[in-house]
Amino acid sequence: MFKYSSIYINILSFFISLIIFIFTQIFFTNYDTFMHKSSLKARFEVENVVQEAKEQVNTNEITKEKITENLDAWCLDIPKINLKANINEGTTKEVMENYIGHFEETTKENGNVGLAAHNRGYKNNYFQRIKELQEGDSIFYTYKGETKEYIVTKHVIIKDTDWSYLQDTDKNTITLITCVENEPEYRRCIQGEEKIESGV
Repeated sequence: MFKYSSIYINILSFFISLIIFIFTQIFFTNYDTFMHKSSLKARFEVENVVQEAKEQVNTNEITKEKITENLDAWCLDIPKINLKANINEGTTKEVMENYIGHFEETTKENGNVGLAAHNRGYKNNYFQRIKELQEGDSIFYTYKGETKEYIVTKHVIIKDTDWSYLQDTDKNTITLITCVENEPEYRRCIQGEEKIESGV
């Protein structure tokens, strides 16, 4: 009986040891796999963050380039009053918060180009100093990369209901309109005609 019990115990111990050994192997194999996967996942996440950062930098650079291109493509430049600003379509509040507005019913190239902007009390007051313009001053207007020089020919105060200065013209003309300080029923209107080089 005692001999049988010893053999039984030895066999049982062998199987227990075998089970422990197998369990240990499985555990460490799975642990190594888990750690390897975790390492790969962490590296992948870091690479994603780096890639996203690179893409953001590229996007910012592209946006910056587009802003520069837009400034060159459609803008107004009046050296006498140190004005250079982007132009955008329309004269809504949203447009004129950030741009010089273009009267949609007027042309963008040949004919009478009509533009408007604020002169005080807003985020951007691009026409704050146009009251300083006089006959003979230069206005440079750029659209689609082509720049035209206009010479101021008129500087008048008009009623806010007078739209005649925005009518199309045979000559290439530019018309700048803004409010008159403390006179809400009136508008300041400056017009210029394209400078034609002699012999052209």
